[in-house]
Amino acid sequence: MELIAEGLEPQQRLRFTLEATSTYVLGRGIDADVRIPWDRQISRRHAELSPEGDRLTVRRLKHAANPVFHEGRVVENCLLRRGEHFVAGSTRFVVEDADSSAAPPPAARPFEEVTFSREALQQVRFRDPDRRIEVLSHLPEVIWGARSDTELHMRLVNLLLAGISQADAAGIVLIEPSGEMRVLQWDRRRETAGAFQPSARLVVEAVARRRQSLLHVWESADQPAEFTATQEFDWAFCTPVPGAPTERWGLYLGGRFDREATGPSRGSGLDRESNLQADVKFAELVAEIVGSVRKLNHLERQQAGLRQFLPPAILAVIGDNSDPTLLAPRESQVSVMFCDLRGFSRQAENAQGDLAGLLDRVSQALGVMTRHISQHGGVIGDFQGDAAMGFWGWPVAHEDDALEACRAALAIRAEFAAAARTPGNPLADFRVGLGLARGKAVAGRIGTGEHFVFTAFGPVVNLASRLEGMTKQLRVPILIDEVLAEIVRTRMPADQGRTRHLARVLPYGLETPLVVSELLPSTAELPELTAEHLAAYDAAVEHFTAGRWDDAYAALRTLPPGDRAQDFLALHIAQQNRVAPTDWTGVIKLPSK
Repeated sequence: MELIAEGLEPQQRLRFTLEATSTYVLGRGIDADVRIPWDRQISRRHAELSPEGDRLTVRRLKHAANPVFHEGRVVENCLLRRGEHFVAGSTRFVVEDADSSAAPPPAARPFEEVTFSREALQQVRFRDPDRRIEVLSHLPEVIWGARSDTELHMRLVNLLLAGISQADAAGIVLIEPSGEMRVLQWDRRRETAGAFQPSARLVVEAVARRRQSLLHVWESADQPAEFTATQEFDWAFCTPVPGAPTERWGLYLGGRFDREATGPSRGSGLDRESNLQADVKFAELVAEIVGSVRKLNHLERQQAGLRQFLPPAILAVIGDNSDPTLLAPRESQVSVMFCDLRGFSRQAENAQGDLAGLLDRVSQALGVMTRHISQHGGVIGDFQGDAAMGFWGWPVAHEDDALEACRAALAIRAEFAAAARTPGNPLADFRVGLGLARGKAVAGRIGTGEHFVFTAFGPVVNLASRLEGMTKQLRVPILIDEVLAEIVRTRMPADQGRTRHLARVLPYGLETPLVVSELLPSTAELPELTAEHLAAYDAAVEHFTAGRWDDAYAALRTLPPGDRAQDFLALHIAQQNRVAPTDWTGVIKLPSK
């Protein structure tokens, strides 16, 4: 069954196919099945349509603001047969027979077959340019206003009929992978003209084989009227819509010549074809614009699919430049972050009966890490169980890469701290340890043709991993190396983050001592640690390094009890009875990783 909606303006016309097994909502909202966008008197959900056989039941929905009219009377519901109509708002809805376009199309060979080169069409001038431009100006609205391919096809058919006045019918046609032709949408200027039966020969030749506009003319001045009467159209042309090779569809226009006219239009098919060149040019303009927009939409959908696999920083590079060498491994100055989830092993033991639930919570926790790494311009390098690695400085280096890495770390710390303060939060029992370092590394796309990752490797990566591990021993959430600590002290505003020097340590298995620092939130976010507290800690570290351990211990006792960082130095001092060893060098040797 076909339902034709006709508004007050000529371009306000849509054709909907209604299946007998379904129920449809008519309205103006984007969620309506039969959507009438031009009529403000039709509610978002106005009426329910129920086709059955050759009858259509219309029932007005109770929230509809305006009535439904049938045979001039206001009705709450009505039953319509073929040719009958109802009215909602200022729009008339006519019930017609189901689309019979699947009937065998005309098989007669054309009297003339004409192709059009791009160069020839560029020389064609429109006889009515103002009207054509006016119609084309509605094309963006037609494309972007359509909420589905079906609605786009309906709108395109209306636009084609408005722009090509010689056409009696217009359709959107498709060549299936099997090679068969299918009509996606069609309409006529006169409903009494019957079903739409495009020439399969013309469509296949234009869309599938030649990939260019093709005109068929079936009538000539030398042929008897009996021959042309057997054909649906005197002429028809089909214009392919550019796109992927698998998307073989086109615009089909057909009509009859005016046999009452005199002059050139009563000449040969080729004479009449010259009068259709402007129409073909108009159809090609429409097809080119629609094809370009579809390509753009396809790329956007493709990129949306890639977003779940590729970091935004990588997508940005791919979008700007398709040169594959940009993603090739190369030495870069990078800032590396390792973020480890604490409490996983303990919770895995307690959740043996609900491992799926635990996996979901761990996924949420990893999502916190990866979200903040991506939002601050980092690349997700790798997952190692319940830990994530991110890095900045590749594929494109930015001046604030180091600061963005630190901001990402602070954001991760803040979100887990907020979860810990919220009873019932799925992440409340988790803690994180973060280690960050800056230096040279080889970063890029590493792997085989079948499997690859974007990652970095080198001493700075190992250092960031070691710093993350040391957060357990130094009892702080975030540790950074000396390079990043200097960048934070000199370039990061105090209302974004702070740093304090914790100690000079020799990690287990290494030969070179490290100066490690803690990255802290601002005073506003962490008011229990004031600037005075940090100054006292700096003094304690200075006394400790110089071997004045009594003074160091006294300075540490001025810090708030909740500050876990002081425990590391205080415990070390207490184990030595507050007396520095005679061979003291200011370096603490860590007993394990």
